[in-house]
Amino acid sequence: MIEFRSTVASAVGLHARPAALFASSAKSSGCTVRLSKVVDGVVSTPVDGASVLRVMTLGVKCGDQVVVQVEGATESETLANLQMIVESVDH
Repeated sequence: MIEFRSTVASAVGLHARPAALFASSAKSSGCTVRLSKVVDGVVSTPVDGASVLRVMTLGVKCGDQVVVQVEGATESETLANLQMIVESVDH
């Protein structure tokens, strides 16, 4: 398992389109992807990153920190793709 911590750059956070992109990428990777929001230095309970609804329930806004955990055969490639989505300004 590998993970990264990053700041969400999209103006809408991980809502609607960015959440759908994240979940779609996670689901198609074949890896297990878990997403957590960091609030006041505390990491929330992780949710299934392949579920757009679960991703949206975290309420991640622009500037929020998240932790993404990836486990599976293509975890390095998957992590890179998800990091690009999280850190991208345009969606």
